[in-house]
Amino acid sequence: MNDRPDPPRSAPRPPAPHPDPWDTVDRLYDWLESHNRRAPREALLLRMLKLSEEVGEVSEAVIGAMGQNPRKGASHTWDDVRAELCDVIVTAMVALRTLTPDAEAVLAAHLRRVADRSEIPVPEGGRPERAAPEGDRSKTGVPEGG
Repeated sequence: MNDRPDPPRSAPRPPAPHPDPWDTVDRLYDWLESHNRRAPREALLLRMLKLSEEVGEVSEAVIGAMGQNPRKGASHTWDDVRAELCDVIVTAMVALRTLTPDAEAVLAAHLRRVADRSEIPVPEGGRPERAAPEGDRSKTGVPEGG
């Protein structure tokens, strides 16, 4: 018995000037599904548990970047932390795509609700151009590229 809908494979998106994260997520989802040999519920559970693994790697990187483990010292950099955070985001996006083929719309709608709760404006119809970040981490004490 299949408790999870088996949505059709994702249609390729047109090329964009910068790689479209959702195109990559769709391709990762398709790749994972093509290699899956587990029952649908088990595969879904394991995909969700993968998030915990990735969050643990963020914790490990932060501890290493701060040199908090006396045995290991400064075993990671803040670039490692940033990379691990990206892994969490990608893993969550793939997990969401596993639950729905409309993951992009689901996330966009959720972000709008979060923005509404936070009373910050969200432009309709896409993301406006943003200036490059200044790299000022003075409030957090986290070095840029460190």
